[in-house]
Amino acid sequence: MTLTGNWSYPTAIKFGAGRIKELPQACAQAGIKRPLLVTDKGLAKMAITQSTLDILDAAGLGRAMFSEVDPNPNEKNLSAGLEVYYNGDHDGVIAFGGGSGIDLGKMIAFMCGQTRPIWDYEDVGDWWTRAKASAIAPIIAVPTTAGTGSEVGRASVITNSETHVKKIIFHPKVLPTVVIADPELTVGMPPMITAGTGMDAFAHCLEAYCSPHYHPMSQGIAVEGLRLVKEYLPRAYKDGTDLEARAHMMSAAAMGATAFQKGLGAVHAISHPIGAVYNTHHGTTNAVVIPPVLIFNRPAIEDRFDALCGYLGLTGGFDGFYDYVMELRAELKIPNSLSEMGVGTDRIDELAKMAMEDPSTGGNPVEMTLENTTELLKACI
Repeated sequence: MTLTGNWSYPTAIKFGAGRIKELPQACAQAGIKRPLLVTDKGLAKMAITQSTLDILDAAGLGRAMFSEVDPNPNEKNLSAGLEVYYNGDHDGVIAFGGGSGIDLGKMIAFMCGQTRPIWDYEDVGDWWTRAKASAIAPIIAVPTTAGTGSEVGRASVITNSETHVKKIIFHPKVLPTVVIADPELTVGMPPMITAGTGMDAFAHCLEAYCSPHYHPMSQGIAVEGLRLVKEYLPRAYKDGTDLEARAHMMSAAAMGATAFQKGLGAVHAISHPIGAVYNTHHGTTNAVVIPPVLIFNRPAIEDRFDALCGYLGLTGGFDGFYDYVMELRAELKIPNSLSEMGVGTDRIDELAKMAMEDPSTGGNPVEMTLENTTELLKACI
């Protein structure tokens, strides 16, 4: 472990039940007068979205919305959103929803003043410096799920619709100016989505905790994030109206995305290509591959789990934690393997190569090679 790092932490967060009413003040704080609310197709007609548009309309901010966002947003969604943004003469974005809506909303704000293709800003080296920072529109993020944590992130995941490869697009100014985290907006999430998004937060915290990079602040946040998921995800899953559980899961989601500045690993390196090729739910895919990845990484991480288990109230070190993960997955009715999600063995070689190209590989505690990644995929499937 090298004791050096580049650290950056989240933005202003207005957290609490009912705080969606403060959206007009957040727009004023961000300097937005003509916002475009970006969300996904499923949320567009829901009551929480319409009531949010009512709040904006009553404040004289209009009720403009773009919702043609796929579960794994791509450059076609982005082009369509940019056209709406330009035609409406908008000056900022309200990224509203789960990871897909927030990720695409952030990219509309990012790309509205750029001249190069979006792929030129992939999170590779210093490619982000190619962007004209002053042309990035202000962003307000309003999460309606508790998993991805994109509301406190400086990047978005966009799928290339031609190659079916997920790309991470990064820029420091993609970090939203204001986040409104209102747990009341998550009450309507069905159990399956509650489980999948909650396990996404769990995977973020777990991979950050296991990452070999030096980032003690993220390490501490990861540990507490895991505790919150352990205590409150089963409650939110069993009773979607449990506002206390919903609130703590919202915190865990933001904590996971903050913690993974320390690094992600094989869980995400595998789930990104699986999601891009098979269009699976990202958080649920993460949940499926966590146990095989734990076994894969065991030689490098086993000694960390005595301390973690002590904090989480578990016993048995690595084995005890592994058993807990299996029990949690069963309780949340997570599929046992990728094959149960429709993933076959016919494209393993292609998926392994895609996984090796994913930037998450660099944070895995065991070095990933094409050979061992292929075997890991077979175990996951």
